[in-house]
Amino acid sequence: MAPVIRALKGKPDIEVRVLATAQHREMLDDTFAQFGISPDIDLDIMRHDQTLADLTSRLLASVDNVLARECPDVVVAQGDTTTVFAAALASFYRRTPFAHVEAGLRTGDFTNPFPEEMNRSFVARLASLHFAPTADARANLLREGIPDGSIHVTGNTVIDAVRWMSESNPAHGLPVDERMRVILMTCHRRENFGAPLDGILAAVRRLAGLYPDVQIVYPVHPNPNVAGPAQAALSGIPNIILTAPLNYAKLVALMKACYFVMTDSGGLQEEAPALGKPVLVLRDDTERPEAVTAGTVVLVGHDTETIIREAERLLRDEGRYREMARAISPYGDGHAGEGIAAILDNWLAMRHGSAT
Repeated sequence: MAPVIRALKGKPDIEVRVLATAQHREMLDDTFAQFGISPDIDLDIMRHDQTLADLTSRLLASVDNVLARECPDVVVAQGDTTTVFAAALASFYRRTPFAHVEAGLRTGDFTNPFPEEMNRSFVARLASLHFAPTADARANLLREGIPDGSIHVTGNTVIDAVRWMSESNPAHGLPVDERMRVILMTCHRRENFGAPLDGILAAVRRLAGLYPDVQIVYPVHPNPNVAGPAQAALSGIPNIILTAPLNYAKLVALMKACYFVMTDSGGLQEEAPALGKPVLVLRDDTERPEAVTAGTVVLVGHDTETIIREAERLLRDEGRYREMARAISPYGDGHAGEGIAAILDNWLAMRHGSAT
């Protein structure tokens, strides 16, 4: 949302109020500071080891209270988190228009990713404006009966953010050996908890043993379902660096420095190819098939042998690496935030009878 917020703040006839629910509090404040954004409202709603039902109910009530007090002309949110679903539903109950950034992403499987696939499908029914990152995302929405006139293909704001941050030449500050090829790994999705994560960690452990000249850097998510198994499986291995989650600037710096990425993250599937880095996706499905089609992303799932095979192809076959490392981004030109802000500005002006 940072590129959208920054662009909207540049519109003299729009008042922007930033609400934070404080999901991922440990990373939120740093990120706001890096983009020069201060939240006007901070719900600080997250609790340790909360259930989705508990989180959703507290979010819905808290966001509703804010909407009753603020009376906004439109609510804008990005992505597929429970926060976004609750904000869309609270807006619907208040008859307040809701605009969805990164609309139309689909895997077609409500259990993967969980609960994100269901969240974004619900939000599509609730939103008045849909900012789709690609033509494929637009087609998904059209197939679901979303009116064509409410859909705008804008590219994805994550490309704006990663390019803006990359140009500032951030430093990651980690003890990475510059003589070694670095693999950046992230893994935190709920559908990978348990046996899938065990398979992924087994592959990482074996890769570290097979390639002592390669360094694997893993910023470990604090969720105990991730942190506990990761520490148990990977601690003490010389060429594996386990670190706390990185702020956005450090993550971008590490992406720039790495050889390739292994991740179950959605955003990294878009960000890394924009920086010319191949990606092995630790999931069976992706809502971002455009990068798979472009050849910069490969789905490897959580099977240990598959992960090792595809990682070895990148480490051993220079032709394969060059083929995947093409800096092709099917997710826009880095100006999505500006485009979204312009559309919102015009839409609001038309609703108030002042469009030119």
